[in-house]
Amino acid sequence: MHSFNTQTYHVKLKDNSTYKPWSTDNAEQYDTVYFFDTEYRPTSMIAIEVYEYDTLLKKVLVGATGGGTRVSETSFVYDEDRLVMCCCDTLFCLSIPELTLHWNTQADMATCFQIFKYKSDYIIHGEMEVSRVSPNGQIVWSQGGADIFLTLDSKQDFRITDEGIFVTDFEYRKYHWDFDGNYLSN
Repeated sequence: MHSFNTQTYHVKLKDNSTYKPWSTDNAEQYDTVYFFDTEYRPTSMIAIEVYEYDTLLKKVLVGATGGGTRVSETSFVYDEDRLVMCCCDTLFCLSIPELTLHWNTQADMATCFQIFKYKSDYIIHGEMEVSRVSPNGQIVWSQGGADIFLTLDSKQDFRITDEGIFVTDFEYRKYHWDFDGNYLSN
């Protein structure tokens, strides 16, 4: 479980892989469930709870198909009055405290691992692609490589500096893009 505080609210995010969509005997109940692929059971499901002091205001569940993800320190960002988070191959943007869905966007063909705020946009470290997504959920640019964007030892797979975005793929090939998606040198 991961959590953060706003000026007024406390927000908790946690994995809930035990939830059974469309079942009536789930241990946890939600105000709203956001699943968009009704043909398949979601690969990952993430519960979001918003509290004001100790009072639970809203509780929703977000699920998607594609490569499975878990909640981590870099799988979500709080951006003013909204939460933007990775779940499988999709980004979800929800309002805080209402947890109303503003938009959802498939930001990778397989899995979205990490999200980072860049100016008013978001940089997404995906399994197959690195993307820049606008505040309204539109893909600004997306770049792929020769293999998946992670390594066996997970060292320096992905980093952002003032000089741009640096990524290493499974075969240890290195990529360097500027913030407009232009390929630079290694």
